[in-house]
Amino acid sequence: MIEMQEVYKKYRNGVTAINGIDVRINQGEFVYVVGPSGAGKSTFVKMMYREEIPTSGTILMNGVNLAKLKMKKVPLYRRNIGVVFQDYKLLPTLTVYENVAFALEVIEASQKYIKKRVMEVLDLVGLKHKARMLPNELSGGEQQRVSIARSIVNSPKVVIADEPTGNLDPETTWEIMKIFEEINNRGTTVIMATHNRDIVNTLKRRVIAIEGGKIVRDEQRGDYGYEN
Repeated sequence: MIEMQEVYKKYRNGVTAINGIDVRINQGEFVYVVGPSGAGKSTFVKMMYREEIPTSGTILMNGVNLAKLKMKKVPLYRRNIGVVFQDYKLLPTLTVYENVAFALEVIEASQKYIKKRVMEVLDLVGLKHKARMLPNELSGGEQQRVSIARSIVNSPKVVIADEPTGNLDPETTWEIMKIFEEINNRGTTVIMATHNRDIVNTLKRRVIAIEGGKIVRDEQRGDYGYEN
């Protein structure tokens, strides 16, 4: 599903963010990516959705080598990847419905299918009744639910979440995690970079720990393993 072989990422300022990573993640897994600030977690996940390109090495996503993927093919590739950010990245002038529908409109899906699919995913995240509201009329947790709905509306094989609960209170965090668990239960691979030790220690899944750009621990049903 996802495989990295001898991957390095060195930035122009001389910082080596990823320092020789080899890892394989199979379809349907739920993986936490943990580690101290500056360890390379964000670079690790950004390379999976082609926001960053490795300096050397191979990154295979469903057989596609992202290191050699041409820029013009990146949008097509990203249709199979859902990405959820800490700061939601919603379009402020569009309604909840329109924010989610936008991901289908760009691939020219039919209006009939868009309406059906958007309402399905809004129902999944519990926001069907707020479809006509604007992002600034929603709480932070609700905005993150919209972001998740948008990330899965294309039925991607992989959802990548970069600190998705970082701006949320504990109660809302658990509500969001239930949604991610449900997405995973339906067969989607979920890869989540997080600093939340409670989530990792409670909802036991595979844990990949990164320090100094290297994988220092890879455990099935692992613990967070760091002091906050």
